[in-house]
Amino acid sequence: MTLKSALQDLRESTLAAVSGLLAKLAYLGSLRTGEGGYRHWGLSLVHGEEASQRALKTAHTEVLSTVLRTPIPELVEDLRESSQVSDKSETAYLESMQEQFGVLLPSAQDRASARHLSSVLVALSSLKKNQKRATPSAS
Repeated sequence: MTLKSALQDLRESTLAAVSGLLAKLAYLGSLRTGEGGYRHWGLSLVHGEEASQRALKTAHTEVLSTVLRTPIPELVEDLRESSQVSDKSETAYLESMQEQFGVLLPSAQDRASARHLSSVLVALSSLKKNQKRATPSAS
């Protein structure tokens, strides 16, 4: 039996089961604690608290970086995939991400990433609202 690092275990098991980049970002944000750490009992149980914290912060930073590098048209598709599992509309999914904005960032001190992510979420939200207006109602 080969042993996996906490980060490898997180990537190959937990995150592989989450569909969509935005959903992965929201999931990792949901694991944040009020003190800025993370809470994942299974990962901590298997790999220890310190390794678990490092792996979660690294994965969170990687996923955020990937989201910020992904072209908007691809994120529109990703939004469709990410929102399907949540049983929310795409607009409601974006609204919930915007409401939880603080936990979507691995570091509150990274203001550049915060502004970039905010602009991405606003752009996606605007596209969804304009798409609704442009779609003729079925009669």
